[in-house]
Amino acid sequence: MREEVEKALDLIRPALENDGGNVELIDVDEATGTVKLRLVGACGSCPMSQMTLRMGVERVLKEQVPAVKEVVAV
Repeated sequence: MREEVEKALDLIRPALENDGGNVELIDVDEATGTVKLRLVGACGSCPMSQMTLRMGVERVLKEQVPAVKEVVAV
């Protein structure tokens, strides 16, 4: 599952990089379907980062990797 999540994140990264940020995969818990991520660069300090995480990153991950149930920022 970790490899699938990495591939899905590669789809998202160009959009984040255009805004001066990126996303770092911290952990994947296959038992619970939880993915832990860290937004870095401009995305890490952006006041809209939680919306980016929920409406952008989490949505795409759930579409690309059906086993993902939740995305958590660390």
